[in-house]
Formats: sequence, C-alpha cells, structure tokens
Amino acid sequence: MDYRQLGRSDLKVSGICLGTMTFGQQNTEADGHAQLDMARDAGINFIDTAEMYAVPARAETYGATESIVGNWLRRQARDRIVLATKIAGPARSLDWIRGGPPALDRANLRAALEGSLRRLRTDYVDLYQLHWPERNQPMFGQWQYDPAREAECTPIRAQLEALAELVAEGKIRYVGLSNEHPWGVMQFLRLADEYGLPRVVSIQNCYSLLNRVFEYGLVEICHREQVGVLPYSPLGFGHLTGKYLVDPAAPGRLTEFESFGQRYTKPNVVPAVTAYADLARKHGLSPTELALAFVYRRWFVTSTIIGATSLAQLSENIAAWARSLDQELMAEIEAVHLRYTNPVL
Repeated sequence: MDYRQLGRSDLKVSGICLGTMTFGQQNTEADGHAQLDMARDAGINFIDTAEMYAVPARAETYGATESIVGNWLRRQARDRIVLATKIAGPARSLDWIRGGPPALDRANLRAALEGSLRRLRTDYVDLYQLHWPERNQPMFGQWQYDPAREAECTPIRAQLEALAELVAEGKIRYVGLSNEHPWGVMQFLRLADEYGLPRVVSIQNCYSLLNRVFEYGLVEICHREQVGVLPYSPLGFGHLTGKYLVDPAAPGRLTEFESFGQRYTKPNVVPAVTAYADLARKHGLSPTELALAFVYRRWFVTSTIIGATSLAQLSENIAAWARSLDQELMAEIEAVHLRYTNPVL
C-alpha cells in the first residue's frame, strides 16, 4: 500500500480509503467492523464517513454509520487512523438533520461537528468536509447551471471563518470539499489565502471510467494548488463490475434503492459498460479490476474511496491495487472514452 501526502497537510493517507455509507443500512455493525478490520489489516489507514449516512438518507438511519465507525474506532490507536467525515448542506430534503439543514453557517457547522464527534467517540476529526455546496450549482446527475435557481446562502468567507474557529479549538485538523465545482474551489482557496483562513486540502468528487468530468478543469486546479483528490464511486455504483449486464435485477444499491438510479439511466451507460467489460476480459482482467486499477493509477489521485457490502467484494477491491495497466490498454480505454464520453455525470 502506498501512502501519500494529502494536499498541503501533514496527513499521510493510504492510496485506498474505506468508504462506509453502507454501514447501518446494507451492512450491520458487525459487518462494518469486519470491513474496517480487513481494511486496517491491508494497510488502509484512511476512513471516510458523513453525518448523513447511512445511505439512502433516512431519518431512521441518520448518524448510524458514524456510530458504527465510532464503536470500532474506540478500540484502535487513534493516531494511526486518518478519519474524515462530512457536514450535510442544504438544497436537499433532509428535514431531520438540524431542521433542514438550513445552512453551512457558524451555528450549523458547530452543531454538526459536535454531533459527529459524539457518534465517532473522538475529540477531533482529521478531515472535515462540506458534503456539497450551499450555493446553487448542478450536482448528483444534473449537468446544467441554472441562474434562475439562485437563493441567499452563507458566504464562503463566513463558512471558512466558522471552520477556522473549530480548527483553532483542535476539533478539526484540516478542511476539505466534496461535490464541488471549479469556481467554488478557487473561491475557497482565494479567500483562505487572502484572510488567513484554513486552506482546503482535498476535494471528494465522483470519478470513474463513466464520469471523467473532473479532468476538464478541476485536475489542473488541484495540481497547481496542491489540493488532494479523493474520487468516490470508482465502480459507478456497481455498473462497472459488469453485474447489471448479466442480470439487470442483480442485488445492489441501484436495484434496492430506486433513487440511486438518476445518474445511471442515461443512454450510453450500458454501451460504455459493455465496452469496458469486453476490454477487461480481452486483457485478462475482471471488469472490477479494470475500473479500479484505472482510478487507482491516475497520476492526480491521492486516495480512492471504495465501498462494499461484503468482505468478498472488499477483498477484490483491495486486491485490484496490485493491478497495473500498460500503455496499450490505456490507449484502448481512451478510445472507448472518446466513443462514449462521460455517459454519467
């Protein structure tokens, strides 16, 4: 396992990060702890969660994932784990979270973090991330910015000032973004530098063979500004395993929870997945190995967030770390990408 510096922080994170959003919904606490043990034993020191989890977001499971992670964490050497969590922002119908949640303002940032710390059974988190922006922007399957949807929101400077207080109190070590766009990243960086506020060290966005939009503008920003890149959904919610080609009703999040399908119903998804699966088999790889090895080995990726619902899946995902892709295979991947460019956004 490789360990890499996360942005300009002093955190050294494993090249694989264990995502935990299935804990408390598709996975029991015992399942979750078994996954965490397997990840730790494989050299993974980076754990990602969120106050909103388990997924799909429901009032009944709000905070369950953090509690499961916290019950495991209390038995570990805390300084050996890089722990990341996220605050839920507004613009989604999550009325059970702090009444909305209404904003990423000072009161909500403090309340959300204090709740996370209680559930995680720790007095600090290494990386605290804004799960999605408060402002109007397209996300989660949307692709067009609509100025008609503008509404009042907490200024980015005010968000950073509130986060600065929590950093000063020792409750947060570093700050990160998630589901963010180029304009937002640059504003966070500019304001941090201008006013001496916490500089974001990472961004967590969707990235896979099916969605390489991150490469258009954010890769350059992250490279030049030294912002760590943490891709999630490297398997395209299971599509890139090829299982839905064999059986469209195969067990998984997309068949179990209808709301997950919004990104994956676009016309070129199935043709693209078929092409990548055929390419994998041609080169003696499973579709899963091809998809994960591609993301693992991208030059700009700091750590890839993986998730699983079984130890067998997790073992396969970790084992794919040893796979490499030669120049011939990469050229063939690019040819498929040009034919089916970003069928998922």
